[in-house]
Amino acid sequence: MPANGQHRRTGLARLARTVAVAGTGATVLALPLLGATSASAATPASTTTTATTAATTYTNDLDGWIRESLDIMAQHGIPGTYNGIYRNIIRESSGNPYAINLWDSNAAAGTPSKGLLQVIDPTFAAYHVSGTAYDPYDPVANITAACNYAAARYGSIDNVYGAY
Repeated sequence: MPANGQHRRTGLARLARTVAVAGTGATVLALPLLGATSASAATPASTTTTATTAATTYTNDLDGWIRESLDIMAQHGIPGTYNGIYRNIIRESSGNPYAINLWDSNAAAGTPSKGLLQVIDPTFAAYHVSGTAYDPYDPVANITAACNYAAARYGSIDNVYGAY
């Protein structure tokens, strides 16, 4: 025991106490967030990320196809936005995944444009993205391959404002 009669703390005990106090302080700071009802008080809690293993589900319509394609594009580093894809789909096929062009120069050459973004078979084959169906009529595969092609040729589907 030290000369002044007090028990001397070891370095380990001091560290444990510091960690306990710091942990308690963090808990005290977090407590007001648990019962918060205003948006401003809840904002800090929303910045916390948690890992989830649930798969994302997409609707089986134009919106869902675009969103699924964007997620696949992000995984493969293919640029593009919802609006750029949507704009081009409406111009090319009016949103019909089974659209086929039987009258243009591609069709005259024996390779008609197909699907939502009117991709010809050789282009689809060259720019197909793994993880999608190998079918130019598959909406997600068609969008993703077309965006991959547009990225290589124009920088992004967002830069396409006419037939490509």
